[in-house]
Order: sequence, then C-alpha cells, then structure tokens
Amino acid sequence: MTSKDKLKNVGKKIIGYPEEVVAVPSSVNWVQNQFSDPKGRVIGYFVRLFPILGWIRRYNLGWLTGDLVAGITVGMVAVPQSMSYAIIATLPAQYGLYSSFVGVFIYCFFATSKDVSIGPVAVMSLTIATIIKHVQTAHPKEWEGPQIATTVAFICGFIVLGIGLLRLGWIVEFIPLVAVSGFMTGSAINIAVGQVPGLMGITGFDTRAATFHVIINTLKGLPRTTKDAAFGLFGLAFLYGVRIICDYFARKYPRRARVFFFISVLRNALAVLILTIAAWLYTRHRISKSGKTPIKILGPVPRGFQHVGLFHVDKKLLSALGSELPLATIILLLEHIAISKSFGRVNGYKIDPNQELIAIGVTNTIGTVFGAYPATGSFSRTALKSKSGVRTPLAGIFTAIVVIVALYGLTPAFTWIPTAGISAVIIHAVLDLVAKPAQVYSYWRVSPLEFIIWLAAVLITVFSTIEDGIYASICASLGLLLIRIAHPRGYFLGKVTLRADSQQSEGSREVFVPLQLDGVTNSQTKVDAPSPGIIIYRFEESFLYPNSSLVNSALVDHVKTHTRRGKDMSHVKPADRPWNDPGPGIHGAIADQELNDLKPILHAIVLDFSTISQIDTTGVQSLIDTRTEVERWADRPVEFHFATVLSPWIRRALIAGGFGVGTSTISIPREIAAVVPYRGGNQDNFASNEDYQPDDAEAQGVKHDNFSQHSSAGDHVSSAGGVPLYTVDTPFIHFDLTYAVKAAESSLGGIVLPGQDTKK
Repeated sequence: MTSKDKLKNVGKKIIGYPEEVVAVPSSVNWVQNQFSDPKGRVIGYFVRLFPILGWIRRYNLGWLTGDLVAGITVGMVAVPQSMSYAIIATLPAQYGLYSSFVGVFIYCFFATSKDVSIGPVAVMSLTIATIIKHVQTAHPKEWEGPQIATTVAFICGFIVLGIGLLRLGWIVEFIPLVAVSGFMTGSAINIAVGQVPGLMGITGFDTRAATFHVIINTLKGLPRTTKDAAFGLFGLAFLYGVRIICDYFARKYPRRARVFFFISVLRNALAVLILTIAAWLYTRHRISKSGKTPIKILGPVPRGFQHVGLFHVDKKLLSALGSELPLATIILLLEHIAISKSFGRVNGYKIDPNQELIAIGVTNTIGTVFGAYPATGSFSRTALKSKSGVRTPLAGIFTAIVVIVALYGLTPAFTWIPTAGISAVIIHAVLDLVAKPAQVYSYWRVSPLEFIIWLAAVLITVFSTIEDGIYASICASLGLLLIRIAHPRGYFLGKVTLRADSQQSEGSREVFVPLQLDGVTNSQTKVDAPSPGIIIYRFEESFLYPNSSLVNSALVDHVKTHTRRGKDMSHVKPADRPWNDPGPGIHGAIADQELNDLKPILHAIVLDFSTISQIDTTGVQSLIDTRTEVERWADRPVEFHFATVLSPWIRRALIAGGFGVGTSTISIPREIAAVVPYRGGNQDNFASNEDYQPDDAEAQGVKHDNFSQHSSAGDHVSSAGGVPLYTVDTPFIHFDLTYAVKAAESSLGGIVLPGQDTKK
C-alpha cells in the first residue's frame, strides 16, 4: 500500500464514511479510558498550566510590533485609570499602580486570551470600598484600608486558583450573560453618580450610599459647588469632545482612521496632563500655612514599590471578612470570564475558563507580595488592547514597563493631579459599561423574561447595593432555569395531509403536528449518513445557558475534524499565523494539506430542534458563535437549516439572531449578548473580518449565493386546502427534518466533493 493510499484511508476514518464500524461504548471501556496513561495525563495537566510554552517558541518580529504598540497604548491608559480606581476603592493612588503592574505582568504567562488586560476595575474597586467600610464600621481603627484590600485579594485569589486547578470552571456557566450585564450596568450607574459630587467639589455626605440618596444629596449640595468643578467639568467635556471629534474624522477620512484612533486613545493621558499643569499653576502660590490648597489635589504619591514583602494573613481580619468574600470572589471570576469569552468570540479564538481562573488566581495571590488589591479583567483596557492590534499575551510585559516608568519617574507630578479630574476620568470610563438601548432591546426580543431579570438587576443594584443586585439576578436566573427544566411543554397532536407543489412529486403523505402548531412527536427511523458537506445535529435538551457552550464545542470540533479547511495554511507565513494556531510545522504542512483536501467542503448544517422547548439569549449567542467559527474555518458562507421549530418564541429568538430568514452573512448580528458594549467591535460583520478572505468562488467550484432568498424543497409544502403550512419569510426554518435535509441538499450541486478535479 502506497503512502497516498494510507493517507486516503486515514481520511476516510476522519471523515466518517458509512462503511466505518464504530464500537459500542461500555462502562468498562469508559473506566479504562479515564485511567489510561496516568503519567501522560499528569504531564499534560502541568503543561497546560503554562500556555505560553505553546506559542513563545514561534514568537516573531511581526507579533512583536503589534504587541509593542498595543502594550504601550494600554499602559498610557492604565496609569491614570489605575490611580482613579484606587480612589474609588478608598485606597491611596499608588495601590492602583501596584495592582496594575502585577496584573499585566503575571497574566501573560498563564493567559489563553491575547486581548484581556488584568488590573484594577471599577466594579471590583467599588466592592472593595464597600468591604472596607463594612469591616471598619464593625471593628473601628483596628485595620487600615490597604491591609483589608490586600487580604481580600489573597483569599479570593486563592479560592479562584483552587477552582481553576480542580477544573471547576464550568460553574461559571450557571450565571447567564444577561445577569452579568444587569449588575454591571447598575454598578456603572452607581459609580458614575458617586463621582459627580467629587466632580463638582461637593462634600458633606456619603457618596457610597444608595444611588438615589446620592442623587438627592448632590442636588441639594449644588449651591456648595467649589472651584473644583471648573477642573472636573472641563476634563469631562475634553474627554467626550476628543472622542466625538476623532470618531467623526475617522468616519470622514477612513484612510486616516488609525491615526484618529490613537489620538482618541491618548485623551485620558492628555486630560490628566492638562489638568495637572493647570492645577499646579493655580495652586503652587496659594497653599496655606496648614497645607490646604484652594482645590483638592491628589497629594504625595510614594515612589516605587513601598510595600514589597511576604504577606501575613490576620485570622481575626479573615473572620471579619467572611461574609463579604463570596461577593468579591464572584465578581473577580465572573467579570474576567465574561470579558475574555466576549473578546474571544469577537476575535475568533476560544479561551479555557479553567486556565483563566488559574491566571487571575495566581495574579492576585502574587500581587499581595507587592501590596496590591484585587485585580481582574478590565473591559475598557481590553477593548483598547484588542483594537490596537495586539498579537499575543506578551503585550502585557510592555504595559507593565510603562506602569513601572510611571511609578518610579512620574510620582512627583502625580501630586498635583486634581481629584475633580480623576472623577471625570472615572465617569468617562464607567459609562461605557452601561448597556446601550439596542442591546437591551435584543434581550427583549430574544427572551422577555430575561429582560425582566436584567431590569431587576439594574434597579436593585441602583436602589440597594451591588451585592443585592448580583445575588438577585443569579437567583432569579437559576429559578427561571429550574422552572423551564421542571415544566417542559406538552402538546396534543392532530393530523395534517400534505401534498407537494412540485410537479415531479406524486401522491401525498401525512404528518402529525400539534393542534396549535407548538409541539411535535418524532418517529424513530434509520438515519443514513448525510451527503458530503452536510452535517445533521439533534439537541436532546433545551438550548439554555448551562449547556450552550458544550453544543458550540461539539459542532465546531466536528466541523474542524470532518470537513475541509477553506484556506490553504501551508503557504501562510509564521508571522501571519494567529498566536493560538501553531499549525503542523514546516515539514508536516504539505501532508496536512493533502489530508485536508480529502475532506468534503462544508456546505450546510441542519439542526434538529424537535426536542428543544426553550432557548435563551446565551443559547442564541452560542449559535452565532458557532456560525462565525465554522464560516471562518470553511472560508465561505455556510447554510444553517433548522428543523421542527414549532414554538413561536424559539422562531422569534432565531430570527433575532439572524437565522432562518436567508439574509446575507454581512447583515446578520455578530453579537447579541455582549456583557458590555464593545465600541466599534460588536457591530462588525463577518465579511469585514481580516481572517475571512474567501478564494475565487469560480476557481473552487463553490456557490457563494447560498444565503440569497431562494426557494428550497421544504418551502413549497402546503396543506390539503392549499394554505402554506409554514411562512415563506423564513426559508431556512423547516417544519420537518426530512425537508430541511432536502433543502440543504438542493443547492449542493456547486460543491466540489473529495477526489473531484476542480479544473474540469
């Protein structure tokens, strides 16, 4: 047997031809598989702890350029933001710099996301302020704020690290995206409202009370506005003015859009610089003998790391923190996983939740050596890092260098930063975390009950506390899940006589359908292998947030194993490869491509929804993610057909996600379940993605009009009375699985099958 024949045999096994015999699994085999090769499993486990080992050996100059630009850009934003967030946490400004340095430096060694930037964040900082207030109220003058914050970082980091090491990251799947978005939106409103008094120089009340109390007291205190308002309002107007102007000119002059992007990025640093110089000029000759200044300034910031050393845990303090640790731990892991998964889907790679938990766990435990307070993924800096063209997680090293330079070289200048300017920076940053109206409307379209949960999370967070908001949203989501699982829909069936409008079809057949067309009964039939390029998949449970990730992985992994990759990667330069796709190497690239050519071209995926009684926002987002990943793999549009969709609510949710209506790929939503709005990212269409560059359709023999409004075999079905059984505005949502498969096969003629000559 020649090597070419062996290669074909391997290809048959991978593709899964009908004659292939599959052994029936047994309990004994399952147990044997679990305990097979224990040494290799242990070695593989420890190797996976350091993902950097998988890509650092392939690091090249092309990646270095992108990482250098992104790292320095993020660093220039991280410095003023970190000090501002430390102020929110009621800590001295330098502690924000400590946390920022440790976060970006340590994370790159454990990261499975190239985009995430670890450091102080607004929601966690507000939580730390609440914890410090709680402990100091119960135990006055016993512990200082920095010690309390660092203890929280150590304990929460250790808990999250344990969850990651035990591979329990799947627990995060039980907290839906809508609940996360709700409490983050409410928290952003809380933070912004709490900074308005500082922006205006108003004092005399607790700015960390319930939001409506802060609003009332701020309005009452307007007559007490001081000169600080001149600095704060100017800073806020400057930040929004620069962003609006840069966005306008970027749209007007698209060739220079990147120049305006970096000008916009520098607005935080420019605002702080201008306000610092103005404050220095105004206050340097107006300092009283007691040291009081006419406006409130930041004050002396110690140079360098002043608190490096082994951290000692006070058992009494740990006992006092007991009731506050669950909330801090939830926010620590939840915000990070949500952001990393969101940017992973936007930029086309998959993160490992367990490894990400290990990363932030190690980051926070090591951070206690430097006196840092809890750090997690930052949305604003992550979005900036992504849009700056980052290539690998190593960009965090360059960000850490910028933070060190600021910590050792710029601290004398930090003394003159007006606190009103810091409030302006905070308000400007956190308002981007508020969900946009279009995003909230998508929640309503997909699942009205989840919209109510989102709204409740926002209102409870605003009128009570973050703790109440997040606990209420999680409990409500779990309650809704239990109701959906415990009370599945049942249907009474009736018989409908169907006839085919096609002249080539003879006779009629009978199908059983719900009396009100909202249920289904399936008959057991023998299923033959589908045509090459057609994948049929049946769900066995409601498509909800706990299981949507597993369905996504099953579909994407099957596509990558059994269908042809659209782009020839054997000619791709190492510098142009994604950081998380090492490829087969130089010697194996040709053989890998030959094996790839034996596989069928992916044409359509048929999803049997006969057992689906519910679908939620996270489930629809998972379908969108699946569509994006398989089209990126196939390098061409892929049809998605849905069979036996009988619930009007499921049909409504699919249409909201861009499925079923036969629209072009460029007009379907990229993301409908963003935790926080990704400026300039979540509206990008697939066709504009730099990774999607389809080859010449005629040269490949592939039809690229599969998403046009065409009539398929399943769209002509009508009842005996001549009335269409299903609406014609959703040509890819079918009443029956048989017709769905026929519809997918009806436009298969232009697909090149394995072994065919594309030149003919």
